[in-house]
Amino acid sequence: MAIMCQGELLFEPLEQAWLINVRDYFASELEQLKELEQAGKQAGYEILTRSVDITKSDQLTEVLESLASAHGGIGILVNNAGITRDKLMIQMDDEDFDRVMNVNLRAAFTATRVAARSMVRNKFGRIVNISSVAGVMGQAGSANYAASKAGLIGMTKSIAREVGKKNVTANCIAPGFIQTDMTAVLSDLVKNAAMEVIPVKRFGTVEDVARAVAFLASDEAGYITGQVLCVDGGMAM
Repeated sequence: MAIMCQGELLFEPLEQAWLINVRDYFASELEQLKELEQAGKQAGYEILTRSVDITKSDQLTEVLESLASAHGGIGILVNNAGITRDKLMIQMDDEDFDRVMNVNLRAAFTATRVAARSMVRNKFGRIVNISSVAGVMGQAGSANYAASKAGLIGMTKSIAREVGKKNVTANCIAPGFIQTDMTAVLSDLVKNAAMEVIPVKRFGTVEDVARAVAFLASDEAGYITGQVLCVDGGMAM
């Protein structure tokens, strides 16, 4: 598994990884995917990249089924897509709500449905869904985002019960305040308020989240399923 962390790669001891770029993309981002493939090759890993609009269920299904067919199945699925359209609920329109739900929750459902079929056939699988502390605690001004991430937790627990007997696990990671492009645009006032409720008194990094993903995807986590791992410095406890 290769995990991109702020321009650097964390390589885990898996023979192959596929990366599906699920964002709205531009030429520069497609170039970055090619660079990722090359970096993986130089490190002795095979990384295949694809770009798809994950809100188009038929397109996402086609890409995943094609990869599964070509490579003997899907062993590990990480649903990491997430967007925000923050507004107070009384100001939020249907489009703001639907767009966030379609990207954050429905797309994860589509990908999990395809992957779970492959995993059940092969009697092995790891599903890791990236939720959020907003889905655990709620978040003012983000009812759509919090609902999508809470829904992801419920979906994860449900699929864990359905496929556990087939040696397939499903877990959630709920990151707290992580230093990303999404949080970089927040005001100092918001950042300072967040720091006040984080016991470890630092913001998280993408490496913190990536290593948690790698653990839940590993053989060592084979007896862990249906759980929510908060990577939040104690924010939600």
